[in-house]
Amino acid sequence: MDNNKNEIKVEWAVIPAAGRGTRFLPITKGVSKEMLNIVDRPTIDYIVDECLNAGIKNIVFIVSEYKEDIKKYYSEDKKFFDELVTSKKEEYAKIVDDIPKKANFYYCLQKEMKGLGHAVLMAKDVIKDNNFVVCCGDDIVDFDKDSAVKELVDAFKKVNGKTVVGGKKVKLDDISKYGAMDVKERVDENTYLLKGIVEKPKKEEAPSLLASLGKWVFNYKIFEKIENTKPGKGGEIQLTDAIDSLIKEEGAYFYNFSPVRYDCGDKLGYLKAVIHFALKKDEYKNDLLDYFKEILKENDK
Repeated sequence: MDNNKNEIKVEWAVIPAAGRGTRFLPITKGVSKEMLNIVDRPTIDYIVDECLNAGIKNIVFIVSEYKEDIKKYYSEDKKFFDELVTSKKEEYAKIVDDIPKKANFYYCLQKEMKGLGHAVLMAKDVIKDNNFVVCCGDDIVDFDKDSAVKELVDAFKKVNGKTVVGGKKVKLDDISKYGAMDVKERVDENTYLLKGIVEKPKKEEAPSLLASLGKWVFNYKIFEKIENTKPGKGGEIQLTDAIDSLIKEEGAYFYNFSPVRYDCGDKLGYLKAVIHFALKKDEYKNDLLDYFKEILKENDK
């Protein structure tokens, strides 16, 4: 553990969002999965806010040619802004004006879907030799003070800029969906030094129930490891394989983050997220709770 954590900076984030979202068809034929709304904001915007909470102001989206709606959302729209001002809807005009000012947004095109490792590699020329966060475009958390990204960045500084894999402990029946941590030793309450990662193990073969959940912090060395990673199943370049190389070379860590996480790449997870965030809004909470009570009564009959 290193005490000079203030010397290590993490000012960049990469959000892979090029996939077609086939599990959400037919809506994803015309709308990016990452742009599906959680009440009145797109899913991906919750991830952007996580990064902002960690002091990250440079956001790199990895997109495909089909993801113009992401670019549109984070771009200036002077015509729409002027229309809202003319209509005396200043409150909404401010919302439209503020979105592109949240951060510095960059876009890297992934022409072929060759896996998460390949997607991250697309950002190499933009990230250069900077440390950076990677957040999957459909894993969101709810936080009051520190986001999961903030916790991971703090952990990254404490371990002197070594790779940090973010996640949580999951149920035994769920571990086969994720990368399971093979732990060498526990460093503190939430930080573990890794021996390896087993990708989607059978539950009886999982080395632990600590699962990678779509958030990482890397130094620039990850790019070299990805470039030297051979394609695996389905011809995809796996990020986990590149991390394994770093584990052997310089060590890597797992951090068990505290915020509640929602998998919005799964339909049920997405619905749970919508309900959770809707209930946090005072204008909807009581009416929604009354509605849920009515539904429960109907189902009890």
